[in-house]
Amino acid sequence: MKKGKRNLIIIEIVGLLLALLWISPFYLMIVNAFKTKREIFEGVLGVPDEFTSTNFVQAFIDLDFLQSLFNSLLVTGVSVGILIFFSSMAGYALARNKSKLSGLLLLMFVSAMLIPFQSVMIPLVSLFGQVDMLNQVGLIFMYLGFGSSLSIFLYHGAMTGVSVSLDEAAIIDGANKFQTFWYIILPLLKPISVTVAILNTIWIWNDYLLPSLVLGEANATIPLKMFYFFGQYTKQWHLALAGLTIAIIPVVIGYFFAQKQIIEGVAEGAVK
Repeated sequence: MKKGKRNLIIIEIVGLLLALLWISPFYLMIVNAFKTKREIFEGVLGVPDEFTSTNFVQAFIDLDFLQSLFNSLLVTGVSVGILIFFSSMAGYALARNKSKLSGLLLLMFVSAMLIPFQSVMIPLVSLFGQVDMLNQVGLIFMYLGFGSSLSIFLYHGAMTGVSVSLDEAAIIDGANKFQTFWYIILPLLKPISVTVAILNTIWIWNDYLLPSLVLGEANATIPLKMFYFFGQYTKQWHLALAGLTIAIIPVVIGYFFAQKQIIEGVAEGAVK
């Protein structure tokens, strides 16, 4: 056997093992979602004796899934939209205005990524409680603050590859700064915008800690509702796993629709 072919076989085997490793959590979640509570405790690796949708129906009801899904979509969609809008403008302004102040502002945004949320969550919640903003509006505003640093950093990096001559041509044609950004620059930033949207969507959609401090029962998102299955003395794993399976479906669907743009955006961001 030739050396090149042997190396290719080794790479394929390693790739297959890594794929099995990454898929195993999904296998465990989906298989056990079809089991009864007793079958889960008897063994988590095997397939159920009889596949049933009872767990999914009960989890759907217990989660109040449609309301929880609406709450998650509202918070995630509005937060990501606002993040993209303001972060892209900030990245554009910082990239086009070369000065010590813009460099300092960019450094501050990048440095803010190193601040752990746990160090500011108590004073943050206390402050928002004083102005009566412990609700979905306050949560979206917090996500804007915590998500801006990485988003601005990515947009600033992408802007280094966009020629200044485009701005000059637009201004000569009579466009103002906002029109230049909105109609000329922002469409060119589509790959990075998709990447920013995906990164923040996964983070906000799955976030538990911040919504648990801000939202009440009526506005609870899916991650908050998931803890309905975990009590002090009992844990309903069969319903929890069924609920988790239902909860990840919207994110998985969104990812498969946008995977081409995601790959392009990540590759472009890496090059920049």
